Amino acid sequence: MTEWHPGARGHPTTVEPPRTTADRRPMPSHPLEPLSGSELASVATILRRDRGLAPTARFVFVELAEPPKADVLAWTPGAAWERRGFAIVRESAEHKTYEAVVSLTSDSVLSYVEIVDAQPPITVEEFDISERLVRSDPRWQAAVALRGVTDFDLPMIDKWSSGYTGPGDEPSRRLARLLTFVRTAPGDNGYAHPVEGLIVTIDMDTWEVLDVVDHGVVPLPPTNGNFEAEQFGAEDNYPRIAEQREAMKPIVITQPQGSSVKLDGHSLEWGPWRLQVGYTPREGVVLHDVRYVDRGAVRPVLYRASLAEMYVPYGDPAATHWNKNVFDEGEYGLGVLANSLELGCDCVGEILYLDAVVNDQEGAPVVIPNGICIHEEDAGIGWKHTEYRDGRGEVRRNRRLVISFFVTVGNYDYGFYWNLHLDGSIELEIKLTGIISTGALLPGQLQPGTEPGHGTLVAPQLYGPHHQHFFSVRLDMQVDGQRNNIDELNSEAVPAGPENPWGSAWRQTRTRLTSENEGARSASPSTARAWLVTSADTVNGVGGRPGYLIEPGTAAPFFAQEGSQQMNRGRFATKQLWVTKFDPAERYAAGDYIAQREFASGVSEYVEQGRPLVDEDLVAWYTVGVHHVVRPEDWPVMPVAKAGFHLKPVGFFDGNPMLDLAPEPMGDDASCHHHG
Repeated sequence: MTEWHPGARGHPTTVEPPRTTADRRPMPSHPLEPLSGSELASVATILRRDRGLAPTARFVFVELAEPPKADVLAWTPGAAWERRGFAIVRESAEHKTYEAVVSLTSDSVLSYVEIVDAQPPITVEEFDISERLVRSDPRWQAAVALRGVTDFDLPMIDKWSSGYTGPGDEPSRRLARLLTFVRTAPGDNGYAHPVEGLIVTIDMDTWEVLDVVDHGVVPLPPTNGNFEAEQFGAEDNYPRIAEQREAMKPIVITQPQGSSVKLDGHSLEWGPWRLQVGYTPREGVVLHDVRYVDRGAVRPVLYRASLAEMYVPYGDPAATHWNKNVFDEGEYGLGVLANSLELGCDCVGEILYLDAVVNDQEGAPVVIPNGICIHEEDAGIGWKHTEYRDGRGEVRRNRRLVISFFVTVGNYDYGFYWNLHLDGSIELEIKLTGIISTGALLPGQLQPGTEPGHGTLVAPQLYGPHHQHFFSVRLDMQVDGQRNNIDELNSEAVPAGPENPWGSAWRQTRTRLTSENEGARSASPSTARAWLVTSADTVNGVGGRPGYLIEPGTAAPFFAQEGSQQMNRGRFATKQLWVTKFDPAERYAAGDYIAQREFASGVSEYVEQGRPLVDEDLVAWYTVGVHHVVRPEDWPVMPVAKAGFHLKPVGFFDGNPMLDLAPEPMGDDASCHHHG
C-alpha cells in the first residue's frame, strides 16, 4: 500500500499498510460505505485473475459500485447485500479502455466491457512519467536552453489535458499537452517564470514525445514570486515582503464536552441530520441519503449530492493559452488529488476525520490520511426577537455541520464545503486559492499603465490570463420521497391599475417544468429567479407541498462561441440549472468520458430525451460559475475566493424548525433568555 503525503501529489512513499477508517470493522455497516483498502485491492486482484490482465493494464479508478437506489432505500440494518466494486482500466498496449464490475460477495467478475473511443482521466503516475519523459527530450532541452536554462532539473512540467484540437486527435491516442515553467532554485515558485509559447504533446500509452512546438522566444520574467515564510526579504521577489507581520492574539475554539457529531464508519448523525459520507476518486466527497429528523419523523431531502464536473476555460487566444479548457474532474479526478488535512491549519476546533482511500494504477489502495474533515461550527444568530415595549427577548444560536475536502490541481487549490444547518438549509461553499496560471510578455510589449488584452499584469513581464471556473453540482432530490416536482419562481411588478393602485405591488409567479425539454434554465437576477422542488406525495400543515428551494448563488456568463471546443465540450456551463429524470447511468455533467472528446455527452444531451418531470424522481444539476478577471492581489498566491449556492426549506416544516432549540448557556446560570 502507498500513502500520499500532504502537498506531495504524485510522490507516494511506501509505508506499512495503515488501518483506514473503512478497515476498522470486518464488514461495512451500510451499502453505500466506500470501499475499504482491502476491498479495493480485491477488485484489482479478481480482475487480474479472472481476466488475465497484462502488466500494461492501468487501473485508473476503483470505487464502490453503488447498489440500485430501490435496494438501498429498502435496506434495513443487519440485512445482507451484494458488495460490488467498479473499475476503469486502461490497457495501454491495446490502446483501449474498459469498465468492469466485480462482485466482492461472490469473488467474481460480473462484467468487463470495452468503452469504444474513450480516454479515462490521467493517473498520478502518468503525470510523473510525463515530466521525466519531457525532461529527456532533446527538442525540449534545446527550446528551454534558448531561454537561458542550462539545468534541466529546475523546470516544472505542467500536465495539461489535451483538449480537442481537430481530426488529428485520434481517440485511440492517449494525449497530453504540457507547458513549462522554470524555477530559479529548488523550492522556487516556478509560475513566476513561464516558458511562453512552448507546447509539448505526448502519447501516454506509447510514451512518445509526439511534438515540440516553440512559437518564439519570450524572455523569462525577471522577478521571483516566492511566498513561503523563509523566502521573505528576497530582493528579487515581487512583491517584496521584508518580514512577517506581528502575530495576532490567538483564537481558541474549544468544545469541552466534545463534538456533537456521531460517526459509525461513514454513517453520520448530527443534531437533526442523518446521512452517509461517501467518497469516489473522481468526485471526492459525496453525500448520500440525507435526512432531517422533524419532531421524531426522519424525512428524506437528498438521495445523492456530488460535484458532477469542474470546468476551467481560459479566454486568452495566445498560442500557449487558447487550448486551456480543463475538466478537472473528468480529465484528472478530484478525489485522487485530495490533500491530507492538518488540525490547526486546514481545520480548526474539535475535528473528526475520515481517511480517503483511492487507488494507484497497479490497483493497490492508496490512503490519503485525514482526507475528509468533519466538524461543527457556530453559525451566528439562528433567530432572535426583543420586545421593545418591555425588554423581553429570546435569541437562539445556529450551528452548522461542515463536511469538507481540499484538492490541489496543478497550480490551483480548491476547497469544497458542504454545510448543513440546524434550520434545515444546506449550503455548498467552494473556496478557490493557489497560484494562477501565468503567461510571459516581451520587454516593452505594454505601454505604461496598460494591460494585456486578455489578462492582467501581476509582475514585470508576467500576466494572468482571464478565465472562468464552472462547477456542476448534481442533486438527486428526494423531498419527502422519490416523487417530486420542480417549479421555476420569478417575481414581477404588478402592472399599474386597480390591482396596483399605489405602484408598489409585486408578486411571485410559479411555472412548472413538465419535461426535460423545459429543463435547461438560465439565471435571471432581474426576476429573482429560483427553483422549488416539492413533494408529490405529502402535504404540509397549511395545505401546501413541502419543498426545498434551489437559491442561486455565484453565477458567470459563458463567453465561448458556438463552434468552439469550449462550447462544444463545456455546454453544461451555459445554463445555471438543468433538470433530468433520474437515471443511475447519468452521473457526470460533461459525460462519463470527456478527455479528447470534440463534444460533451453529458447533461446537455440528457435533456434532449424529453422525459417527463411531473411526479417523477428528479435530478437537479446546478452550475456555480466564477468569473475570474485576474487581480494583482492574486499574485503570487491567491487569497481565497468563495462561491456556492443554498438549498433552503420552503414549506417543508410547519413553522421555524429551530423553535425548539434550548437557550445557550452563558455561565453563572444565565442564558440567552431574558424577561425584561
